[in-house]
Amino acid sequence: MRARLALGCAVLSSLQGCAVVAVADATVTVAATAVKVGAAVTGMAVNVVAAGVDAVAGDDKEAVRQ
Repeated sequence: MRARLALGCAVLSSLQGCAVVAVADATVTVAATAVKVGAAVTGMAVNVVAAGVDAVAGDDKEAVRQ
């Protein structure tokens, strides 16, 4: 009887450990996705600013060719 109880406790504790690993994995995935989205937004903002600067400053290559 005690052997079954010990085996049952071991199985239950391993299941709880599995749940902890699953929650930790989900947390890491959410954090990585947040960083990825933040980097994409930052990259897009840099591209928009660069396009705005190019539009305001104009292109000197056309003036040099003429």
